[in-house]
Amino acid sequence: MKLFNSLTRTVEKFVPKDKNEVKVYTCGPTVYNFAHIGNLRTYLMEDILIKTLKYNGYKVKRVMNITDVGHLSNDSDDGEDKMLKGAKRENKSVEEIALFYTDAFFKDLKDLNVLMPDVIEPATHCIDSFIKVISGLIEKDFAYLSGGNVYFDTSKVDKYHIFYNFKQEDLGVAVRESVTDDENKKNKNDFALWFTNSKFEHQALVWDSPWGVGYPGWHIECSCIAMKHLGDYVDIHCGGIDNAFPHHTNEIAQSEAYLGHEWCHTWMHVMHLQTQSGKMSKSSGEFLTLTVFKQKGYTPMQYRYFCLESHYRKPLIFSYQIIDNSVNSYKKLLQRISNLKFEGEIQKESFKAYKTKFKDAINNDLKTSLALKVLFDALKDGSISDKTKLAIVKDFDSVLSLDLLSNEEENVKKSYGTTSLSDEEILKQIGERQTAKKNKDYAQADSIRNALSSEGIILIDTPNGTIFTRN
Repeated sequence: MKLFNSLTRTVEKFVPKDKNEVKVYTCGPTVYNFAHIGNLRTYLMEDILIKTLKYNGYKVKRVMNITDVGHLSNDSDDGEDKMLKGAKRENKSVEEIALFYTDAFFKDLKDLNVLMPDVIEPATHCIDSFIKVISGLIEKDFAYLSGGNVYFDTSKVDKYHIFYNFKQEDLGVAVRESVTDDENKKNKNDFALWFTNSKFEHQALVWDSPWGVGYPGWHIECSCIAMKHLGDYVDIHCGGIDNAFPHHTNEIAQSEAYLGHEWCHTWMHVMHLQTQSGKMSKSSGEFLTLTVFKQKGYTPMQYRYFCLESHYRKPLIFSYQIIDNSVNSYKKLLQRISNLKFEGEIQKESFKAYKTKFKDAINNDLKTSLALKVLFDALKDGSISDKTKLAIVKDFDSVLSLDLLSNEEENVKKSYGTTSLSDEEILKQIGERQTAKKNKDYAQADSIRNALSSEGIILIDTPNGTIFTRN
């Protein structure tokens, strides 16, 4: 299996550090608004990665954060927390905003047949971990206190910016629009690890720390959540291309400064979905959600197919004319499959030959469009039986996840993993998890969370206690 590594900018043979388990970290959403379909393209392509790894026989552990505090409205460590901004917009509490948009995000993932990560951790659940790592960075002289805030000192690392070879003098305020200087910083490209001094007097979520009452910066959360659940090394770190700088750059700097060794070898970045006028963005106030997409008469599987027709490292242009062409192609694929009869014998050599072609395509840096071509070629092949073709469809769809053996109505109405657990039984397990955490038995606490997750129960830790949602 070969993957393009954003760190080296080359396609490399993928070799996990531990052959028994691939450790994958994927940046999760900031839950202050709905995810738009551009955001969802990233999670969809990450899903292809996970399923391809499993198709190759790897055991995978995937961890994802939920950003519910600390993500400011620009990259200069200035501006309002996006969660607070969302709460003010809708006249709700930050906790209500986080729960509502977390539920909406998970619903979108399930509509798109995206596997849930093995571990989902809200940032507000990991304050102790943030404080521990920040304290360690201060002790190692990689961080400093200034103006009431704690900053990472980028001058102390040998090579701060790794992705795309930006020059040192180009970093900082000129990188993105609306970014201003922070006079508390020693260097303009230093970044905040912890805030106690904010221009916003009514920050909703704050915690005690050795540096005063405050809240964490955005970048520290992913490093800490990954370390908590994956240990000191990550095999693959994924995210949208807009996270490469500064977020992933800062993750590398702080993680390797704290650990003292390489943290993650392979980085996977998904390019933007663009409208004909440019990148789809929430900040513009105009973006297309999956719900609106469905209201316009399209299905989630049609959008998934549209994404798979293009390579994840190429910008994908969205227009209704382009999506309609993709929909027609998807309908033709479904029609070909629906015409197949469960007749004949499975021709093992033919099945094996097409499986090899499919594997060669998907293992070559996730070339999904080529994998779809292999599928069409198999369906057109008059030398193989319908039963063989159906076996090929079933096998390939374990990665593509296009509901190829379901009709459109079933696809739209499809229900996902439900549980027979009552509310009382779930609350009892939540109580047992809380007891385990108090006893510092974090392995047992994580085991309870994961067991509930497998039943379609998602736990959300808030300052007022743990709540749950059913998926």
